[in-house]
Amino acid sequence: MDGGRFGAEGRGKEAVILTLSELSDDPLHAQISRQIRAKILSGDLAGGHALPSIRGMAKEQRVSVITVQRAYDDLEREGLVRSRRGKGFWVAPILEGRKQKMAEARFAEALKKVVGHAAAEGLTADTMRRILERTLEKEASP
Repeated sequence: MDGGRFGAEGRGKEAVILTLSELSDDPLHAQISRQIRAKILSGDLAGGHALPSIRGMAKEQRVSVITVQRAYDDLEREGLVRSRRGKGFWVAPILEGRKQKMAEARFAEALKKVVGHAAAEGLTADTMRRILERTLEKEASP
């Protein structure tokens, strides 16, 4: 599919597997957008990949249509998905370098909040670095 066309012509709509939890602190629409964003930025969902319809995703995930609409709207505002009325939603074509920069910016923003909370609780920069290194050793290793 050429980069100028919109839609899922020639691409089958596949289920997007998500794991939602009512117990999460995040609202359901944020869980949906976060998980789809991660799949896009990691390359699991490529540019042009058709997303399930709003109604289809709502039924599949057992959430309201409004919840899915909010998630898709968030992703569209971020430039990760595109839509056309009556045609649906699909992943926007994004260069790999831009995906990396988007992921880094999101990580930096999340880290900034965590660092702020940790500093408010009296942790020093050295202590935070040590904790981050330990966490990376445990969590980021394949």
